[in-house]
Amino acid sequence: MAKVLMKGNEAIGEAAIRAGCLNYFAYPITPQSEVAEYLSKRMPDVGGMFLQGESEVAVGYMLFGASACGARVFTTSSSPGISLMSEAISYIAGAQCPAVFVNIIRGGPGLGGILPSQGDYFQATKGGGHGDYRLLVMAPASVQEAVEMVMLAFPLAEKYRNPVMILGDGLIGQMMEPVEFPDHLRTEPTNKDAWATNGMDTRNSKKSNLVKSLYLDPKMLNDHNLHLKSKYDQMKREEIRYEAYNADGDYKILIVSYGTMSRVCRTAIDMMKEDGLEVGMIRPKTLFPFPEKAIYDAAVKESCQKVISIEMSMGQMVEDVDRCVKGRRPVEWYGKCGGDVPTPEEVIGVIRGLL
Repeated sequence: MAKVLMKGNEAIGEAAIRAGCLNYFAYPITPQSEVAEYLSKRMPDVGGMFLQGESEVAVGYMLFGASACGARVFTTSSSPGISLMSEAISYIAGAQCPAVFVNIIRGGPGLGGILPSQGDYFQATKGGGHGDYRLLVMAPASVQEAVEMVMLAFPLAEKYRNPVMILGDGLIGQMMEPVEFPDHLRTEPTNKDAWATNGMDTRNSKKSNLVKSLYLDPKMLNDHNLHLKSKYDQMKREEIRYEAYNADGDYKILIVSYGTMSRVCRTAIDMMKEDGLEVGMIRPKTLFPFPEKAIYDAAVKESCQKVISIEMSMGQMVEDVDRCVKGRRPVEWYGKCGGDVPTPEEVIGVIRGLL
């Protein structure tokens, strides 16, 4: 398949169509509004539907309603918009309906700024809404990877009957790169009868399927949460994805970084290697489930002296990295969160400072 040069936001929209999703609900917010602009033109061409809600709150419940009826659905937004959808995300997880959310992160807290950030790590991986629920969270480091993760997100959401979130940033949304849309990642909705409402007897249903997240009996609610937890445990067994970069040899420092920040770190690692300094990196592709064992194994390697989490935030993923290392090595953090992305030279300076 020939590659085509596309802006990240537009490629994300096209990827959803190529994955077999024809139902998109959204509300514009920088820096991801081009997804809605692109799909407002593209969806009618493929028999799909784009509906702009009056707010992100409304969008969240449009997704819930359409998913509950058996439609394959997704939305894109940016940080404050995802905050407004958090209640609906909790409902969707509680009702065990599949849906795909793409967050092109901007700076925060509050209105913050429109430049790239990774400040929504906690929101995505710890559950931004109420209750004991988790999202399967994937973090692309390129436009091509964003395409593939979006296409993969739909069958994963249906496999677990759970929301899946793609966590990008303003760089992913705004940069242009050559992409292709793998045909093998186009899928059809599976096992829809297990989660979609099918109406009552007047609609000739043999058994009614009521979509709900309300359990007033404490035992029933506890059992329901235990069932949800079993799905999250299954994710931890089956869905961990990561990349180990320059981690085969003897390195003194281990970097843990994700998304576009990891691209900067990769360049810095290559530059340091030319100067005779070996540095390894674990790049989580899934932020939940988190590659705990991979990070631990890389950190406790005999040559490794320290571990550093490098993020475009004030230090969020570093808490998970520290938990994974279990005190076997010192864990440091470096990052920025105003939209000014650290350069490879800055990263090199930080690494040399650790030594």
